[in-house]
Amino acid sequence: MTAGARGEMKLRVLVVEDERPLAESVGYALEVEGFEVFVASTGREAINRVREVNPSLVLLDVMLPESSGLDVCRQIRAESDVPIIMLTARDAEADKVAGLELGADDYVTKPFSMRELMARVRAQIRRSARSGAIDDSNEILRGGGVELDLDAHEARVDGASVKLRPKEFDLLESLMRRANRLSTRDVLIDEVWGPSYFGDTKTLDVHIKRLRQKLERDPSNPSRIVTERGLGYKFVDA
Repeated sequence: MTAGARGEMKLRVLVVEDERPLAESVGYALEVEGFEVFVASTGREAINRVREVNPSLVLLDVMLPESSGLDVCRQIRAESDVPIIMLTARDAEADKVAGLELGADDYVTKPFSMRELMARVRAQIRRSARSGAIDDSNEILRGGGVELDLDAHEARVDGASVKLRPKEFDLLESLMRRANRLSTRDVLIDEVWGPSYFGDTKTLDVHIKRLRQKLERDPSNPSRIVTERGLGYKFVDA
């Protein structure tokens, strides 16, 4: 994706994880998704990083040296409303409840798939943007004659305003964030409908068809949203 297509600013994610290989893997996955990534390996470093970089979201491991992730969550929440997703190797209900009661917005239990984690990150980012907790007013996705204003929740095609339904808007955002790269069906469903969605996958195809009707010069021969047969879809920034 070109810099212009991704927007004038990148949303920042702070990864608080003392296992370096995992932190690097998560960081790489986030960068591929277009986020600017910062990493902290201790609770004290995490608090300082939150103050320094003002992240849009925090991925916070429960088990950390010096202080626990739960203590860090409590400290962050005392200073900021930034979305927090807890990462834990423990599947005990008490840990999950404790994190949520301290102000965490979600949790993911290790081992987790990157697909699930990215879907949850996107879900929290969308919620925060809509509630005003995240200021993404300068982020406009552009490419292939399409412009998506995330703050105003408006779409324009070749300069003309186009009305999109909420799910259509979210789907187009997901596609444009990976311009010229494959967006698999599973990833799109997870990001737009949520990882717990178990409905008919044809829902995705219906929304793609609707988007093409609104975005393509010739919907029967699409050039902006193309099908990768058997895999998913791709937004072409050309």
